[in-house]
Amino acid sequence: MAQDIVIRVEEFPDAEICAHMALESPFDLLGLYQGVAIGERSVMDSPQDIDMIFLYRRPLLDYWCERDEDLGRLVRHVLIHEIGHHFGFSDADMAALEAEAGD
Repeated sequence: MAQDIVIRVEEFPDAEICAHMALESPFDLLGLYQGVAIGERSVMDSPQDIDMIFLYRRPLLDYWCERDEDLGRLVRHVLIHEIGHHFGFSDADMAALEAEAGD
């Protein structure tokens, strides 16, 4: 159900995304899902843009350096989080799942 999501790596979120999300800094965003969550789709709707996940390289690398966390684990965590949005989970839903799993 996630095979058609395009995953892109960008240096930073663009100015439009920073403004839309009211980010203080482009380093504040590690990843982003853009698309329509599966649960919000209708068979009557015409397909919109391609579902995409953006991973932001510089913010990820800075986060990794500041926290001395395993880079692979960090990228995996952000990617899974963004895939969660594809399936309709909110940030609060995913935080609860992570707490339950002990992550």
